[in-house]
Amino acid sequence: MAHTTGDQEPISVEEHLELILNRITELPPYDQPLLETLGLPVVEDVISPLSLPSFDNSAMDGYAVVFRDVADATPEKPVHLPVVGEIAAGQTKIFAMSPGTAVKIMTGAPIPTGCDAVVPVEHTDDGLAKVLIHQAPTEAQHIRRVGEDVQKGEVILHAGDRIDARRVGLLASVGIGRVATRPRPRVVIMSTGSELVEPEGVLGRDQIFDSNSYLLAAAARNAGAIAYRVAASPDDPTAFTEALSDQLVRADLVVTSGGVSKGTHDVVKEALASLGTVSFHEVAMQPGKPQGFGVIGEDSTPIFTLPGNPVSAYVSFEMFVTPALRKMMGREPYQRSMVRAKLTEPVRSMPGRRQFLRGYFEPKVGGSTVTPVGGAGSHLLGGLSRSNAFIVLGEDVTSAQVGSDVPVILLDRDY
Repeated sequence: MAHTTGDQEPISVEEHLELILNRITELPPYDQPLLETLGLPVVEDVISPLSLPSFDNSAMDGYAVVFRDVADATPEKPVHLPVVGEIAAGQTKIFAMSPGTAVKIMTGAPIPTGCDAVVPVEHTDDGLAKVLIHQAPTEAQHIRRVGEDVQKGEVILHAGDRIDARRVGLLASVGIGRVATRPRPRVVIMSTGSELVEPEGVLGRDQIFDSNSYLLAAAARNAGAIAYRVAASPDDPTAFTEALSDQLVRADLVVTSGGVSKGTHDVVKEALASLGTVSFHEVAMQPGKPQGFGVIGEDSTPIFTLPGNPVSAYVSFEMFVTPALRKMMGREPYQRSMVRAKLTEPVRSMPGRRQFLRGYFEPKVGGSTVTPVGGAGSHLLGGLSRSNAFIVLGEDVTSAQVGSDVPVILLDRDY
C-alpha cells in the first residue's frame, strides 16, 4: 500500500534500492537486428554456424607457389616462374596449380589447390607473364587456414556477454544478423511545475527553464534506455494524471521529477497516493531525501517519483533508476562499483544521511585524487556539470580532511 513520509524514520539507500529491485523484472528477450543490440547482453550462448576463415585464403597480395619451388630463392639467386593465372578476392572459380608455376593472388582470395606458400609482391618483380622471386617464404607462410580464428560449432558469445563494437564485427563475420537480447526499456520522463518553461522559450519573472526532463532523459540514454521526454505538467493533479495516462502506452518505466515533498503543491504525491500502489518515503541521503516508487496502470508499469531539485533528481536517478534499467536489460552488475581516492580539499556532511558530493576524479600514479566541485546545494547544476564522480560520505561521517581516503563513484565509467 502507498504511504507517505509522515513521522516515519528515513530508510537507508540500500533498503530503498532493494525495494525497487525486488519489484523490477527483466524484459522478455527477442531477436533484434545486430546494430540494435549494441551495449546489450546476449541471453543465451551464441554458436558460430561456420568456421572463420571459412576457406583457406591469402593474407597478402602476391604469388601463390609450391614451397619447394622457391625454397632457395635469394637476391643473388632469384627463382623465375611462369605466371599461369590470377585469383582475386570474391572469385568463386576453383583453381588448381601445378609445381613449377605461380598464380598471382590478392589478399583474401582463395588459395589454389596445390599451393603451400604465398610470396608477398614486394619480394618479387611483380611480373605478369613470369615472376622473379628474390626472397623465399617459409612453408605455409601468408596462408590463412580454415577455422584458425573460429571453429564451426564454437561458442563465440556466452550468455550474459555484452555486445560491443568488436563483438558486432565477429557476429557479422559469421553471418549472424539478429541476436536474442532483452530490449532497451522505454522510459517516459515527466517534469512537474507551473514555473517550468521549455528551453528557448520566454521566461516570466518567476519562471525557470525545464532542465530536469532533459537531464534525466540524457541520463536514461546513457544507461542504454530509450527516452521519451514529455513537456512539463502544471501544478494540477488532474492535468498530471491525464498526461501520465496518455504516456503509459509507450512506457516500460516512468520517471517524474518534482511534486513529492511536503508542500501544498506536490501534485505527484497527491495524484498517485490514492492509487495504493506507489510508496512515498524519505531516504537517509543528501541530496535526494524525498523518494517515491511503485507501479501504475493495467500493466503495472514501474514509476519513480524523484525530487524536483536538479542535482537531487540526478543523484536519485543514478542511485535508483539506473540499476532498475540495467536489471530490465539483464545488464550486471546493477550498481556502479566504487573506487578510492584522496581528497584534495576538506568536506563536511550532515549526520545521519549518506552524502553524495559532486567531485572531479583524477587517476594518478601513486594514488588517485578527487576534488569537491561546487557546493552541496541540490540546485547547483554548474557544479554538477563540472563533476565526473560522487564523493560518498557515510551516515556516520560528518567531515573528512585533506588527504582522507574516501569512496568515489565514477559517473563516466561503464561499471
